[in-house]
Amino acid sequence: MSDELVPVEEQIASFKRAIEAVVMVSHDPVPTDLLAQLLEQPVALVEQWCEQLAAEYVEQQRGFELRRVAGGFRFQTHPDQTPYVERFVLHDQKARLSGAALETLAIVAYKQPISRAQVASIRGVDPDGVIRTLQARGYIDEVGRDDGPGQAVLFGTTPMFLEKLGLDTIDDLPPIAEFIPDADVVEALEHGLRVSPIEPVDTSSAPDTSTDTMTGTMTGTEPVGSHDADSYEQPSDPSSDESSDRLSDQEWGGSDDGTSD
Repeated sequence: MSDELVPVEEQIASFKRAIEAVVMVSHDPVPTDLLAQLLEQPVALVEQWCEQLAAEYVEQQRGFELRRVAGGFRFQTHPDQTPYVERFVLHDQKARLSGAALETLAIVAYKQPISRAQVASIRGVDPDGVIRTLQARGYIDEVGRDDGPGQAVLFGTTPMFLEKLGLDTIDDLPPIAEFIPDADVVEALEHGLRVSPIEPVDTSSAPDTSTDTMTGTMTGTEPVGSHDADSYEQPSDPSSDESSDRLSDQEWGGSDDGTSD
């Protein structure tokens, strides 16, 4: 007895149910190549079925959706259900990350790869403790080293970061153009991160103080003969000083012995 042929539509429906089951029990996003291996079907077909499932959930206005996240597919709540999900998740619970940690994580996400010194320059405080916390949570990790002096460690986000935010790639981050400071403020911040080369001193505009060999005077200075005649003093003559002293004695009528006529 020959086996009955299963209609193609029923086969596709069975594969879609298998995709739903695997994605539902998986903690991490399931890559399409892994789904293709489990179903023993081409990757292109698996991706097509996943897209069809996602479209069906949107058409049916479900409270969840099938999204491509971090290179795979996973189920997540619909964005319009966020207020209710937040009430459930945050009920009697505290925020897991502090404001400083969220600020540092945002800097790393938008400026990666970035070093500790660059993060400190932007935030104005030492980020070592916050960076260690983000590394321990698995949101950031070392992605390389800087080519400059010291070869500082560079940090970037991880697939877990994309998974938590529901993003497929880092390019899906929302733009922050309307929230960043003006261009002059950004330039001032980035200027502090750059190493400026030492510029050579320009001596072409310095005054020339070389000696003129023809006149014997210093060029760039005022000639000696340019002074006023009244301000020029003749050297004193010792003999003239003595004659003036004798004249002074005769005018007063005195003598050297202190007596008068």
